[in-house]
Amino acid sequence: MSSTTHEGKTVKRDRTHYLYIAVIVAVVLGIAVGILFPDFAVGLKWIGTTFVALVKMMIQPVIFCTLVIGVGSVRSAASVGKVGGLALGYFLTMSTFALAIGLVVGNLIDPGEGLNLTDETAGVGAEQAKGAGSTTEFITGIVPDSLFSSLTSGEVLQTLFVALLVGFALQAMGRSGEPILKGIGHLQRLVFRVLSMVMWAAPVGAFGAIAAVVGETGWEALRSLAVLMGAFYLTCFIFVFGVLGTILKLVTGVNILSLFKYLGREFLLIVSTSSSESALPRVIAKMEHAGVDKSTVGVVIPTGYSFNLDGTAIYLTMASIFIADALGKPLSIGEQISLLVFMVIASKGAAGVSGAGLATLAGGLSSHRPELLDGVGLIVGIDRFMSEARAVTNFAGNGVATVLVGHWTGTLNRERLDQVLAGDAPFDEMTMLDDDHSEGDRAKEVEGAS
Repeated sequence: MSSTTHEGKTVKRDRTHYLYIAVIVAVVLGIAVGILFPDFAVGLKWIGTTFVALVKMMIQPVIFCTLVIGVGSVRSAASVGKVGGLALGYFLTMSTFALAIGLVVGNLIDPGEGLNLTDETAGVGAEQAKGAGSTTEFITGIVPDSLFSSLTSGEVLQTLFVALLVGFALQAMGRSGEPILKGIGHLQRLVFRVLSMVMWAAPVGAFGAIAAVVGETGWEALRSLAVLMGAFYLTCFIFVFGVLGTILKLVTGVNILSLFKYLGREFLLIVSTSSSESALPRVIAKMEHAGVDKSTVGVVIPTGYSFNLDGTAIYLTMASIFIADALGKPLSIGEQISLLVFMVIASKGAAGVSGAGLATLAGGLSSHRPELLDGVGLIVGIDRFMSEARAVTNFAGNGVATVLVGHWTGTLNRERLDQVLAGDAPFDEMTMLDDDHSEGDRAKEVEGAS
């Protein structure tokens, strides 16, 4: 590993910026291949799918270790309950804002007016509806078949549930549980180390994913639905910078642009893979590095991935209005609200799952307005591109939520956050863990850099 010497200290040279430059180049090449050789590009879809699968295989171990360490290391269960309660209350409030903004923009623009539905697209809705489960299935699905299957089931909510049980059990064990916590801490470092190895395949995965989606849809599909995409992207932009940015600035004084700059590489990963889960382990490590207490990060981030779906709420709102208008059967305000509340509840736990938003949309229409189900086929062509905006918006909301909840609960080291956002305490990209230096060493390095 290369290193440089600065003031008598040996400092690792961060080469990971080459990785993310390679991701950008791979995305551009993928778009070019998708346009020039569409049939060949479609055959590359498995590459992107495989990379996302590699990342997803690490998600449940990351969540389990992070949440168990966060909850188990706090001696008071009430502290965890306070963080969780504040987080859920905040998530509910922001989802309501997102729904309201989506309703206003969707009704003002009427993006589906004047479109025609063909027989070919009509059959897609029923197929997509099969992927959406009922609310009771969502609730019963939280409990895994066994304690250990929660780490292999692929269901994030099951992992959250078991990790909370284990964390509270370790709390109750007191000092006798400390060796177990220490062991899980070592396991967490191993998991992050493996994930950092997997991330070097990101350029290849991004190339395959982007090439395939451009090859499948082409530019014609995008042109015909440009109004909907533009309106959706604009709505997400207004929500993130107008609502979230304002709240973050007023409550903590933090500029949202500086926070997003710190999380820039995670946003790039999400855009290139269309999966917010690809950035989940990194954002956990980064928010801890930025001065948010482990217990707060361990509760807010994993929970937010299942319950703080601002982008999904906006998508479901605008897509429903779009379909109803396109079919000439507009929804009344009352119908819009009841339908969308159902959809947002049904979508919990689906963040980062490819196609989950489309399945939730189809399932909601099937249960409330079956005559609109055929219209789901109208947006299948651009759902992948809308999925990217959904994932980015959801991720932005979770990053902001972590800082806010940390501020409200007194578990945010504001001095540390300012140092990190100013670039004075860089994140260790090589391991995604600050395990090479003690807190005291970090403080000296920061002091020496200032």
